[in-house]
Amino acid sequence: MRAEPQRAAARIAVIGHGAMGRYLLPRLAQLLPRAELALVLRDTPDKVPAGTTVLTGAAPLLAWQPGLLIECAGHGAVREHVPGALRAGVDAIITSVGALADAGLRAELDASALAGASRLITVAGAIGGLDALDAARSAGLDSVRYIGRKPPLSWSGTPAADAFDLAALTQPTVIFEGSAGASARAYPKNANVTAAVALAGIGFERTEVTLVADPRVTQNCHELEVRGAFGEFQIRLANAPLPDNPKTSWLAALSLEAQIRAYFGLASSAEGPRA
Repeated sequence: MRAEPQRAAARIAVIGHGAMGRYLLPRLAQLLPRAELALVLRDTPDKVPAGTTVLTGAAPLLAWQPGLLIECAGHGAVREHVPGALRAGVDAIITSVGALADAGLRAELDASALAGASRLITVAGAIGGLDALDAARSAGLDSVRYIGRKPPLSWSGTPAADAFDLAALTQPTVIFEGSAGASARAYPKNANVTAAVALAGIGFERTEVTLVADPRVTQNCHELEVRGAFGEFQIRLANAPLPDNPKTSWLAALSLEAQIRAYFGLASSAEGPRA
């Protein structure tokens, strides 16, 4: 359902001011110049865009009465803010889709959206082909496999950094192999895309995931292999990282922007933002 044009004047609260949040706030100001914007943080930051209200905590967020909440701050932010917002009737778009690997949280979010007559919207992020995957699911899927390849240092700050000398790798090295649920829990900042694949396909436990630290690549590479009654398909994307954060694909930020355009019924950009 397309949003009514007047919703472009709504209040929009963004959780988080990391690379994704810093990218998003100025884009929102351009896309929706009549909208009131707020930034939800634990502490007041040194610098925020002019005209942006800063809210510290869940109670001030709900008191501000946003029409839309956009999460860009990780799994903890989904747990802390999104259920209450949904219960209060606030639609929510989440980028940390890996949080939904927690079945209990998924159930809580569904119940909260039902209670508040609100919508929970997930972002596809850096992966493509989810529409084909969702369509193929109705005929039955035999296997879904996701392979993520990133330069070794893009895995810094993850369990891979404890198990491998990332700077010294000279050959592609598998750093994780297992289910989508396990990967989303172990690599929450790097593998949210696996959760998006799981939700569109055969679930968190049956979706196979391989994560690779690959010194031969300079981009974040995503491969999807799907087989089922429909036949099979393979998709490979090589994405440039966000300039501010090598762990986040630029396409993930563009995917969030596209979701916001769809929510407000805005036309697609012919050119897109510059770095």
